[in-house]
Amino acid sequence: MPHHPATATDDSLVRVGRAVRLVLLCALAALFLIPFYLLLRNGLASEEEITAPGWTLLPRELRWSHFSELFSDSSVPMASSLLNSSVIAVLTTLGTLLLASLAGYGLARIPYRHADLVFYAIVGTLMVPAAVTFVPSFVLVSSLGWISTLRGLIVPTLFSAIACLIFRQYFLGFPRELEDAARVDGLGYWRTYWRIVVPNSRPVFAAVGTIVFIGAWNAFLWPLVIGQDRGSWTVQVALSTFTTAQTVNIHQLFVAAIVSILPLLLVFLLLQRHIVAGVERTGIDD
Repeated sequence: MPHHPATATDDSLVRVGRAVRLVLLCALAALFLIPFYLLLRNGLASEEEITAPGWTLLPRELRWSHFSELFSDSSVPMASSLLNSSVIAVLTTLGTLLLASLAGYGLARIPYRHADLVFYAIVGTLMVPAAVTFVPSFVLVSSLGWISTLRGLIVPTLFSAIACLIFRQYFLGFPRELEDAARVDGLGYWRTYWRIVVPNSRPVFAAVGTIVFIGAWNAFLWPLVIGQDRGSWTVQVALSTFTTAQTVNIHQLFVAAIVSILPLLLVFLLLQRHIVAGVERTGIDD
């Protein structure tokens, strides 16, 4: 059958719209990748090429030896700093997911006369600037003898009010039929949470866990103050040592930045599908 003029016009408009979207997405992707290109280009270039007034897309010689130089530098314990950051980020993420999900589930599902009061108190903590609680937290950690220890770096940061609120919002929309079936089978709140709720809430756990992991990995001020011993430095503290009032070790700074963002990229690439699904299901944008 011959195409009607209106149909042909609609098809051409759809194709033009798709082409425009494709061009726009390519442009946005290029803008997103520019910082990574700059990191890699400058990390593999010499000091002279980095600071030269002229610009070249790639250095004349790719200096892969900068990576081995970074880890062999005795003044900056990069390997142990990466290990510390990994341990801190993983334990902080697991602890926060456990505490925040339990709190969110309790606020959403367990009948309690003062549940609203507890909820408003948690919301109120979001209004308190972090600078206000920084000194009391440091005094408490110091009195416990946790300076330059993993306990001092992890325990004070375990509970996240925003993570608790996200879990509560999600659990309010969780299908009650699944929980009612668990009740019929004789499961209490704890076993219902562990056997029914958690396995069916993986997207929101992945989304919140990724946010917490990135925050713990990028934390700087608290690890700087608590990790006073070189052996307790995190990767962000180690990065800061390349820039001092006297010198700036430019190429090692770029190489260290590349190494420090690789775990974050890996986590994001592995969990991106769950992250999007988790954010959609929480309903926090409503």
